[in-house]
Amino acid sequence: MDVECKNKINCPVEATIKLIGGKYKAVILWHLMNQTLRYSEIHKRVSNATDKMLTQQLREMERDGLINRKVYPVVPPKTEYSLTDFGRTLSPILDAMCKWGNDYLEDK
Repeated sequence: MDVECKNKINCPVEATIKLIGGKYKAVILWHLMNQTLRYSEIHKRVSNATDKMLTQQLREMERDGLINRKVYPVVPPKTEYSLTDFGRTLSPILDAMCKWGNDYLEDK
């Protein structure tokens, strides 16, 4: 791998980290990999995240084109999140992270 990382976002690893490197982004993406979830369902799965942090991470991923946000005009409000086609391209990365994490936990 002869890719030189520079100060700008010319580095492929930096570009990847910029998109999925938030505190809970990879975990949220993992949970959305094969399903659409409501905000409350995501919050249950990422229980350490505060409402503010979770909302911020979701907004950033929506802005970056990784997830879709669908708001239903009902009372109480219903919001669902799902991966975009672009977000689904992260599947091999998240699968590799999961495998590595499992191996690490088994060896620990």
